[in-house]
Order: sequence, then structure tokens, then C-alpha cells
Amino acid sequence: MSLRELVEQETVTRMTSAERLAQLRSLRLYFRRPEHPGFFVSETVEGPMVPVFTSWEELALFAGACEWASTSAEDVLELLPEGVSALVDPLGPHPFVLDAAVAAASAGLSETGPEVAETRGESA
Repeated sequence: MSLRELVEQETVTRMTSAERLAQLRSLRLYFRRPEHPGFFVSETVEGPMVPVFTSWEELALFAGACEWASTSAEDVLELLPEGVSALVDPLGPHPFVLDAAVAAASAGLSETGPEVAETRGESA
């Protein structure tokens, strides 16, 4: 691991959920593209999730060679079906959940913004 990667990892670890969300809103997220428009949804113990990745390399580690698409994190949240969350970098050292539905019921971040939730160490 390079010094730059170590610093970035430590910085992300110390960020609050709100800070991480602000950084992620403009990030490009990559996901496996199904044959028809939509997302591949995985059933997990925490409910339906779409695995998304912060790089196409992370996607390749997860899904191998596949058709893929990308968009902003904000767009992913708008495009997800109701009740479905996005699990970001599920194989990475700090996976987390992006969930627009939780934010609507939460006054923690804002009335309209999505919330970032920590995972409990369970894999998809």
C-alpha cells in the first residue's frame, strides 16, 4: 500500500457519515449492467441491495469481466427502486450503505438528502 493510499484510507475512516456523503455525491459509481435497464439486486440479511463500486477495478474484482455502467452516487440513489439500497465497495475495507429511504424518515442529515449508513460487517 502506498503512502497516498494509506492517508486516503485513514481520512475516510475518520469521516462522519455526512462528510462521506458530501464527498460521494459527485463520485462516479460503477455497477454491473444487466441485459435490460435496471440494476442487479441481491437479497441480503439487511434487505435488497445493489452492489456498486467506486472504481471499475473494484467492480472487476467482484464480478469479473462483465458489461458495466456508471453514474454519480446521487443518480444511483434516484434510480434505485423503492426499498432497495446501494452497498458501496462490498469487498473493500470500509463498505457502506447508501439509502435514500432512510434519509426521508431521518432528520439527521437533511430533510431531502440521502443518508449513508455504516454496515455491520455482514457481507452481501
